[in-house]
Amino acid sequence: MSRKSRPDTDSQPLPPLYAMVHGGLEPVAADEITRDLGGAVKKTARGVVVFRVGALTPDVLKLRTTEDVFLLAWGSDSLTFKPEDLDTIRTWTAKKPDWDQLFRLHHRLRPKTKGRPTYNLICQMQGEHGYRRADAREAFVAGLAGTIPNGWQPTRENAWLEIWLTLRGKTAVCGVRLSDRTMRHRTYKHEHIAASLRPTVAAAMVRLAGIGPGMTILDPMCGAGTILAEAVDTAHRRRGVEVRVAGGDVDPNAMFVTSQNLEKLGPVGLARWDATRLPLAAGSVDRIVCNPPFGKQLETPEKIGPLYQAAAAEWDRVLKPGGRAVFLVMEQDALRGPLQGLGWAPTRQMRVRLLGQPTVMSVWQKPE
Repeated sequence: MSRKSRPDTDSQPLPPLYAMVHGGLEPVAADEITRDLGGAVKKTARGVVVFRVGALTPDVLKLRTTEDVFLLAWGSDSLTFKPEDLDTIRTWTAKKPDWDQLFRLHHRLRPKTKGRPTYNLICQMQGEHGYRRADAREAFVAGLAGTIPNGWQPTRENAWLEIWLTLRGKTAVCGVRLSDRTMRHRTYKHEHIAASLRPTVAAAMVRLAGIGPGMTILDPMCGAGTILAEAVDTAHRRRGVEVRVAGGDVDPNAMFVTSQNLEKLGPVGLARWDATRLPLAAGSVDRIVCNPPFGKQLETPEKIGPLYQAAAAEWDRVLKPGGRAVFLVMEQDALRGPLQGLGWAPTRQMRVRLLGQPTVMSVWQKPE
């Protein structure tokens, strides 16, 4: 019996888990949880996917489109925005969870390091409520009284055990964090540039692209190379899937950063180029995955339209008939016009907020 299918040895039923994701990408994360992890998605809310698995294994820490994964202690979607919520937070934290079981399951995936165990209690709050985040945290901490073993050391950085309370509008979710910072930040990303794409978002774009054996994947405006890295990782994780990954950028600093980040991941074709005049043969690319510059990243927003118009012509030239492309932009109208003018058809669109800005992730199909 494989480790993935081996029954959990805990005598009690496994509690649900939940993943934190970028708002708007819940369907992509749910698909990964279902197809790759074999989990059963039970509920989604803005930025949260609740699911169950048959056995708790390190595979839950290999998800690529999620920011963090937690064991669910308790959740509610009926906050009142009134101070009475503080009593709910305190009471549910104290009485709802089986903290002993949650801690045992956490320790199974996150073995204790040397020295005294460290812990951190984290409270996040978004939206207007009739109380402060400090008040919610105080109620949360009060509910946990006596739960943390004596002698454990509180710390704010890199704690072994983290218990989170997240309040978003009328929704509250509390859990024990299983993942660490490498789930959202990745170990390969040593160098950054301004407005660098988050790896989990790049992973969602690559997943929507649908990479298959023998394909050539292109990011013509690669920035720090995050999309390229996620494409290489996807191929590695699907053993036997051989793909060619290529990318470039007009910015020499971006090319240096990309080469540093991709150094240990595998072969990637990199070149400094003008994305409106690509040194690639016509019909040589199966998938295009790209996060073009936003208006605020250029000298003037007026440059967006001409840039997208010229780039779209090159994308159409190098993409094979029937090929697919995934883009992430702020100025969706500026992208839609040139692509539809070329006969491309939009097949999916999701609104995602990044760096405080509203963006659109869209999937396009070139006609056969």
